[in-house]
Amino acid sequence: MRIARLNIAAAAAFIAASVLAGTAHAQEKTFYLLSHGGPSDAFWIDWNAGATKACEQLKVKCNISFSGGDMAAQKEAFNSAIAAKPDGIGTTSAQPGLWNAEVKAAKDAGIPIVFFNTDDTATGRQAYVGADLRQAGVTWAKFLVDNKLVKQGDRVFLPVEVPGASYQQLETEGIASVFDPLGIKYDVVDAGTDPAGIVAKMSDYMLANNPPAIIALGDSVAAAVRKVFDNGGIKPGSIPVVGWGNSKDTAEAVRDGYVNAAAWQFPSAQGFMPVALLDLAASGEPIGYDIQTFSLYDKSSVEPILKLYEKK
Repeated sequence: MRIARLNIAAAAAFIAASVLAGTAHAQEKTFYLLSHGGPSDAFWIDWNAGATKACEQLKVKCNISFSGGDMAAQKEAFNSAIAAKPDGIGTTSAQPGLWNAEVKAAKDAGIPIVFFNTDDTATGRQAYVGADLRQAGVTWAKFLVDNKLVKQGDRVFLPVEVPGASYQQLETEGIASVFDPLGIKYDVVDAGTDPAGIVAKMSDYMLANNPPAIIALGDSVAAAVRKVFDNGGIKPGSIPVVGWGNSKDTAEAVRDGYVNAAAWQFPSAQGFMPVALLDLAASGEPIGYDIQTFSLYDKSSVEPILKLYEKK
């Protein structure tokens, strides 16, 4: 009996050691998450909270960096990540074709690659978490057309923070696929990234052109709509507005009638899921699938989003 007890005790000790070893191994996983965004941007603050939560729950080490729109800095961060030989890399694709060489190098080194927020399928990445940006453009344009808010000959205002970036190109392609056949025109206008500058540039365009509708191609320009309207003495609802809605400011603008409908990308989940996918891949699980994070909300469905912001 004593021998049996010793064997049981030894087995229990072995199992405990195995569990601890497994936990230690999980804690040793290191991921790099590289964003083209800025750390003070409302969307990326929520994204970062979701990513950080995933890293804590999965007990992995995450090196998170924001390039603030500096593609050279993000490229340097990507190559540094590859050189560190981590267990996985997650990145955004702010410009088409930017990461072809890096993704190939990472895959050759056996490092799983997940894209988030902005995609580039041509790179051969293993998975994507985020919205279909081309479809986002289609959704906004169809909202305006289906609700008879624009007509042939109209010229719609499309403010954006970074003209030429992937998100602008893809969203505009989607908008064009709806507007072009109907003879509806549009102006993609550089509003910049400085909050005060965005309001000033959007206000200037509104004053000079009096557009029949606005599609805000980014979160910062969408969040500026209320100030632009108030500064210009424009009555909420007098000019239809659609676009992104991943900020408290825009959600409140939807509630108060400044914005007709806005797109929600589930920012926190978009931060959490790439880490979860990389953890699966690093554990030997296949991850050859995408996770779409996109939903259009309006005044009737904005309340849950507002409540979410109230908790923060």
